[in-house]
Amino acid sequence: MPERPADHACIPRDSVDQLLAAWEAARPDLDFAPVAVVSRLGRVRAHVDREVEALFARHGISGPGFAVLVTLTRLQEPGGVPQRRLMDELGLTSGTVSVRIDRLVADGLVARGAASGDRRNSRITLTDAGRELFERIVPAHLDNERRLLAALGEPERELLADLLRTLLVEFEGSVPPPSAPLRLGLTLAPAHVAISMRQAVGLPPVAGLLVRGVEEGGPAAAAGIQRGDVLREADGRALTAIGALYAAIDDRAGEGAVALVVVRAVEELTLPVRLGARGTGEAPSVAATAGRTARDEHTI
Repeated sequence: MPERPADHACIPRDSVDQLLAAWEAARPDLDFAPVAVVSRLGRVRAHVDREVEALFARHGISGPGFAVLVTLTRLQEPGGVPQRRLMDELGLTSGTVSVRIDRLVADGLVARGAASGDRRNSRITLTDAGRELFERIVPAHLDNERRLLAALGEPERELLADLLRTLLVEFEGSVPPPSAPLRLGLTLAPAHVAISMRQAVGLPPVAGLLVRGVEEGGPAAAAGIQRGDVLREADGRALTAIGALYAAIDDRAGEGAVALVVVRAVEELTLPVRLGARGTGEAPSVAATAGRTARDEHTI
């Protein structure tokens, strides 16, 4: 890390710096380091949301309405997008999506096709007015986002995007690289889930990937990995994020075995897992995957 200039004390401080200084004075016995990240994420998001919503308001639409317009444009299904598909894409309930669509229909921006019985089967299309608004607002929206990131140079934006991706994958689950075969035969939960689940049963916290399912006949099963284990290291890489496991496997180029440091209850084991085979067994059994919270899990 490069040395800071001699006058680095004059680097501007933000509201979170003030907050942390106050807590350090009031409770020096507590570690408030996570606040430096989490609080800044929330405060920056609040500023960005205000600016983005102001732009939408100038174009006569809300943020939720804009999300529907851009999703319809992106999907471009012949005959319209089924309302059920919009529910899945936007991560919303049927009632919430219906309310949004009703408002956009009233504004003349979308049209709802006839549905037999269940409204969730209806197809939603953009009207000419909706397409015109999309073409007008999206360039302005992208320019606005570039303006909001103007304090960061291109390398800084790329670094920030990489760091945020690492965090988001841990909460949403990952999409494996297109060329990556199923190398281990594992379903894994991220580190924050591993810590909370171990604490819930009275075990010491371990930052690693929690094994939620093991494919029968797969490489991990052959190596003796079990449901409930926590993968702490792979070939010396700390496994606090799923990306580190992909990197360790990639380093092996599909040859040999990756050495996994596994925590089982309070015991630590090193288990070599041979790579390069998908495994010949069936998909994980119901018993192996019981309690799955699919959204934040990874299959590898």
